[in-house]
Amino acid sequence: MGRHRIPVDPREAGGAPRPRVRRRTIAVTTTFVLALGAGSFAVLRGGLLPLNGQCAAGVVKIGVAASPDIAPALTTIAQQARTTGVKTDGRCLDVTVTGRSSAEVAYVLGKAPSHPDFQVWIPDSRVWLDQVGVGGHGTALSMMTSIARSPVVVGTLDAQAQSLGWPSKAYTWADLTTAAAGRSDFRLGTADPARSAAGMLALAMITSSVARTGGDVDTQTAAAAKMLAQHTTPGDAQNVATLPNDTSRAELTNPQRNQALVLSEQAAFTRNSAGGGRPTLELFYPKDGAAALDYPYAMLDDNALSTDQSRAVSRFMSLLGSDASIRLLGERGFRPPTGDPDPALLRAAGSREPQPLSATPAPAPTGQDLQKLRVMWQITVQSARITTVVDVSGSMAAPVPGTSGQTRLDVTKASLLQALTQFTAEDEVGLWRFSTRLDGSRDYEQLVATGPLGERSAQGTTQRDRLTAAFGGLQPVDGGATGLYDTTLAVYEDARNSFAAGKFNTVVVLTDGANEDPGSISLDTLAAKLKELGSPARPIPLIVIAVGPDADKSACDRMAKATGGAAYRVSDPAQIQAVLFKAVVAAAASAAAATS
Repeated sequence: MGRHRIPVDPREAGGAPRPRVRRRTIAVTTTFVLALGAGSFAVLRGGLLPLNGQCAAGVVKIGVAASPDIAPALTTIAQQARTTGVKTDGRCLDVTVTGRSSAEVAYVLGKAPSHPDFQVWIPDSRVWLDQVGVGGHGTALSMMTSIARSPVVVGTLDAQAQSLGWPSKAYTWADLTTAAAGRSDFRLGTADPARSAAGMLALAMITSSVARTGGDVDTQTAAAAKMLAQHTTPGDAQNVATLPNDTSRAELTNPQRNQALVLSEQAAFTRNSAGGGRPTLELFYPKDGAAALDYPYAMLDDNALSTDQSRAVSRFMSLLGSDASIRLLGERGFRPPTGDPDPALLRAAGSREPQPLSATPAPAPTGQDLQKLRVMWQITVQSARITTVVDVSGSMAAPVPGTSGQTRLDVTKASLLQALTQFTAEDEVGLWRFSTRLDGSRDYEQLVATGPLGERSAQGTTQRDRLTAAFGGLQPVDGGATGLYDTTLAVYEDARNSFAAGKFNTVVVLTDGANEDPGSISLDTLAAKLKELGSPARPIPLIVIAVGPDADKSACDRMAKATGGAAYRVSDPAQIQAVLFKAVVAAAASAAAATS
């Protein structure tokens, strides 16, 4: 907390008028007077010279780096302070506010710069203060107070809001993301959680919401992240710009436009207040809580500040807490740091009862939680290159209990087809199948070469189309045995030769048995060759999913471990989708840690 807070003398805001000094009238030309007047006006507007000579004792200058959404309001308050001659210890307060991305400033301060050009930082959320401290090498910061807040909500266009029962029906965060995933007319956009506090807090709320339902948190959160990533923009301003520009059918149905956004209440207020014929937003306040942007007022390491600057920092903070400043911020769509918001602000932002407008704010995630979420987001939305290898030996024709006669391969195909829907057009996926002597003397066959799911052939079909058909066409090979070892080596060599830089590369092998090819290489030889092929600079973790009780989990573990991957056992092939997602996230995190 601030170590330089000082009592504020009410006289500093105005004080008694100075005695007027009678001067001899000096005749000057009209031209000179006008020129001087115009010059003085320009200087005043530039903030270089306060009015009425009130700053004869000098000025104290401080710089403030502020989140771009709140910077204009703070600039107005700073200009008013200069104009009225607000003082700190008898000298005029001169504050320069610069709008800067919170993520950008967090990155800069994380490097502990020697001479930053500002003394106060007001990001949109304290999550950025935690980010600066990661690793213990960033600039020391003292959070002194919060100057405003704005909950993170979901705003939708009118048609989507009405179809969801707005405003009488409330949803959880998990409900809203599920609705967005299941509807083609409900594209939900967000700013990149790695660069937006609103995006990151929403991701944290989705994770908490899923956990409360008792679902698989890692898998469902990763699926939600994948869905959001398809409509993600670099920042909050770009996020709002994805909404339709007018109410024409062409704009409302434009596939490049979003019909819903994760955003702050203040951003919705600004959008709805702009007018210009653009469709406004209706706000959903999730019933399981809304984390809020809290605009912390943080002072940089006071050892680098002069005593005058430290006192000026405290003076500007007290000014921002005045009734006049809170009122001005409210007029720009910001809630006060404590207490109830103005109902007029809520209506203008797009809220209506009985949405839980005054619900207790959800607790902010811890720094450790945020780090975990950032890693999950980065590895989940990073384009992946996945070569899938499916066992089609005769044992895959065995029926799965409780499925009305479906075979292991039937259930495996259905699970893989469902998993395929979770990947984006930029993700690369391929398919191989294996069984003994499947292709001449070889135990394996490439069905679809690994490539981007959105890539189209000369015939107009996409990679996703080709894979869907290939998965659907898989059939057990009558009398075929499990040629696991030769297949694994061949696919891994192919993946190494076609490694895609900048993507998460992996090979996923699904098998229900042990290696049954007596002429194949040994497990010892396979493990040694896989380890030899591996490279920390070009990691390709092998993920092996052992299906059913007959799979050789011990051999699978050894194969995967040689590449930095992991093996998993599922008793029911229907579990493959969930396990696959969890395995990909875990392998990507491990690969990222190994190369960092």
